[in-house]
Amino acid sequence: MKLIIHTYNLKLKHPFTISRGTRTQIPSIIVELKHNGVSGFGEATANPYYNTTTEQFNTELVEKRDIIEVFSNKTPEAYWKYLQPYFADNMFLLCAIDEAYTDLYARLKELKLYQYWNLDLENLPQSNYTIGIDTVENMVLKMKEKPWPIYKIKLGTQEDIKIVTELRKHSNSIFRIDANCGWNVTETIKNSIELKKLGVEFIEQPIPANDWSGSRIVYENSHLPIIADESCIVESDVQKCYKHFHGVNVKLMKCGGLTPAKRMLTKAKALGLKTMVGCMTESSVGISAIAHLTPILDYVDMDGALLLKDDIATGVTLNNGNIKFSKLNGTGVLLNE
Repeated sequence: MKLIIHTYNLKLKHPFTISRGTRTQIPSIIVELKHNGVSGFGEATANPYYNTTTEQFNTELVEKRDIIEVFSNKTPEAYWKYLQPYFADNMFLLCAIDEAYTDLYARLKELKLYQYWNLDLENLPQSNYTIGIDTVENMVLKMKEKPWPIYKIKLGTQEDIKIVTELRKHSNSIFRIDANCGWNVTETIKNSIELKKLGVEFIEQPIPANDWSGSRIVYENSHLPIIADESCIVESDVQKCYKHFHGVNVKLMKCGGLTPAKRMLTKAKALGLKTMVGCMTESSVGISAIAHLTPILDYVDMDGALLLKDDIATGVTLNNGNIKFSKLNGTGVLLNE
């Protein structure tokens, strides 16, 4: 098995702002694993919040090439278990390798990934489209530019209720709110009352990730479901979210790939939690991997590639929130030349 490394700088259509800052471009690294003329692909993007850079990714991949290139017909689950000790401090990179190997494994079996997992495509959730923090006028323009059945609205300002009130005047679509840890407990409970009146479906990670006592208070008093994001990073976090959140949003890069994400979602369902997978701002490589988990999800946020000025790959596509799978096997990805 051969490792091939591709690096890109993904430029965004619009500056993208959340409560932690603004970005106009996203450095990305694509891991390609090739065996017998067949390739699988995975992605990791740089993220200042998690102290990741593509330079660091590239250095570590080169240093650990011999470890990665071992191939002995391991299942993706066995390969992840083999890799994890070597990449325990770099979940983003572990994710890219896991995605690539899982993609490759399914392609070698001439199966689409959801087929390998024995999942069917009935009743798939629609993906939301994200509106970053901006002036109300610009947020309205972005909604008009991209009519969509579900919007995720990034908040964390002093005017959040006013923003959603104004946006509601321009759309009957479902609203989801993501405050990215930008509120406190009292603010969250108070906002949940007003946001419910405005047709909001749920609130994602309103308070800081490590405030578990605050999360329990919000969980017990919120007028809307609360979904964990920054509080649910790795597998052990799912149990902690029980009776602190109504659901979990699993991110592949944060937890180390498709393999642990699937286990986390299974655990969440067993606990009665709503299941969601979210994306970073990433290309169709990472987004296509997410799509194959949608048969076991209640909600999905996989609009990352739609936010790009130019995508670097083809794969799974979204049409008005609806998921269309590629005709290719594995995750269905093909890098653009």
